[in-house]
Amino acid sequence: MNATRHNKRGFGVVVVAIVAMALFACCIDEDAPVTTTPCPPDDTPVYGYKIVNTYPHDRNAFTQGLVFDNGFLYEGTGLFGKSSLRESELETGKVIRSYYLPDKFFGEGVTLWGDKLIQLTWQSHVGFVYDKDSFLILQEFSYPTEGWGLTHDGKHLIMSDGTATLYFLNPDTFEEVGRIEVRDRDVPITNLNELEYIKGAIYANVWLTDRIAIISPETGQVAGWLCLEGLLNEEGSSQPVEVLNGIAYDAKHDRLFVTGKYWPKLYEIRATYPQNSVSTSTRPPSV
Repeated sequence: MNATRHNKRGFGVVVVAIVAMALFACCIDEDAPVTTTPCPPDDTPVYGYKIVNTYPHDRNAFTQGLVFDNGFLYEGTGLFGKSSLRESELETGKVIRSYYLPDKFFGEGVTLWGDKLIQLTWQSHVGFVYDKDSFLILQEFSYPTEGWGLTHDGKHLIMSDGTATLYFLNPDTFEEVGRIEVRDRDVPITNLNELEYIKGAIYANVWLTDRIAIISPETGQVAGWLCLEGLLNEEGSSQPVEVLNGIAYDAKHDRLFVTGKYWPKLYEIRATYPQNSVSTSTRPPSV
């Protein structure tokens, strides 16, 4: 994320066969309409998408982090003087609770750890731990890098800082316990932004693109790309909008949600077969 991020104009390979099979084994509706996009060809699978459902989204939300839990979305928004943590209804988009950060903080990624919400800030090197039910701040913690995206794998927090590095943190002490460099074959993938951990893989928005990288947490290798170019249609972009940013997953019902900064809609999507020259036997991610 980055002000250059409002001033960021958004303020705006292959993996080993076992990992690939684990990430891509699933069933899809081959008769469903498929959205194709002009994402460039690549030796790494580039998946298209189909829209399953659309939901309202607050177009005043400068989305930095997104989490789904039990029918509700928990969203972190950014910009100095406007950063917030909020809870909203999936079906209506109605914000039912919110907390606004002090003006000096630029809010960033959010994740849910047990009964606590954890939120990063951009350049202040400060994060906040909230009680999920009351939004009361329970704790502050620090980190040496910028804060961009945040998720967890059930054992560790996983944080991005806008580089090609993902950091694994102890969820109790917030100390770094490991890191990986994300690469597509031999090319480092920078601008890693909002994160979501889904079925053993890390999904990462790549800032200023319409692509989500699907990353092996063991190796850092990109196992595939989810290309969402054209997702926000002309009707949806009739007012100013910013970049794709925001990934949430409903594990109970196997639903993937995505949105963007100032987007008026949140989309439930499902991946489709690769659009590039990779073998069509390569199945898309299970979401």
